[in-house]
Order: sequence, then structure tokens, then C-alpha cells
Amino acid sequence: MKFKLDENFGGRTQHIFVATGHDVQTVRAESLQGASDQQLYAVCCAEQRCLVTLDLDFANVTRFPPEKTGGIVVIRVPRNPSLALLESLVRQLLQAIAQMFVERKLWIVEVGRIRVHQSEM
Repeated sequence: MKFKLDENFGGRTQHIFVATGHDVQTVRAESLQGASDQQLYAVCCAEQRCLVTLDLDFANVTRFPPEKTGGIVVIRVPRNPSLALLESLVRQLLQAIAQMFVERKLWIVEVGRIRVHQSEM
């Protein structure tokens, strides 16, 4: 599957995706850091990559309709999370992707659960 990691993820997270066989690009590697949310959304739509982010703004389905994308994943973490917790949530996401499709959906990944939003269409 094709992913784009937002600028709030580092190389260790990218390696987790690569180690599980996914095609992953990063906002940093593509010099998109500091780009507006709309610009990043447009790039992900054009590339049909699933955006993985910590930015809760992407959970707004009227502003960022997931049905136009390869999927949007918002990982919700408590304030000042440990790297171990963040990596655990990424692994939880990757286990779920092996069983369900994220394309054209919004997933909110939290400790112990994933909430899925998909359009009625």
C-alpha cells in the first residue's frame, strides 16, 4: 500500500512501514514541510497515497473528504507521548490494514481502538 507520512513522523516510523512491505514517502523527503493542509491533501489525492498524520485537522471530513484519497489516518496520542507509544499505535494501524481497507476512509487510531468513518456514497 502507498502511504505519505506527515512531517511529525521521523525515520524510525518510516522504517516500520517499509519493514512491513509498504511504499512510503515522507513530507520531509519531498520538501513539503510547512505546506498548508490543503496542499498536502491535494498531493495525497493526486498520488492516491494514504496520509498518516497526528494533525487532528485532517479528521474534518467536510474540509478533507476521505473518499477522494487513498485514505486518511489520524493517530491520536496523549500530550507528550513516548516514542514507544507512537510506534505501538503505528503497529496497531498496520495490523488493522492487513485486515481492512483504509482507501477512501478516515481512520482515527487511538490506544486499543480504531474509529472508521466512510461516506454514505
